[in-house]
Amino acid sequence: MDEADFMRGRVYGADHDDAGPRPDRAYAQLVGGPLDGLLLDVTDHPDGDLPEVALTTEIGRYGPGGRALYVRRPADGGRFDWRGDAPSTL
Repeated sequence: MDEADFMRGRVYGADHDDAGPRPDRAYAQLVGGPLDGLLLDVTDHPDGDLPEVALTTEIGRYGPGGRALYVRRPADGGRFDWRGDAPSTL
């Protein structure tokens, strides 16, 4: 996949009507799991500052309110690999 294909993805948490990446933001790709292929906005987190994320999703193992767990890939900070799902923290 070249950079142009990568940037055509949808951004996690973005408004459905405008879910494409913006040129003034930095993104990492989510790999595997329920959010596979989505882009995560990492603009406010320099490389290594965001080693893992727990993202709310309705399509994971635990349904609405559940979390998809992703960890930054050590050799490629532009990708976060899926590590599993977790129940809601509420």
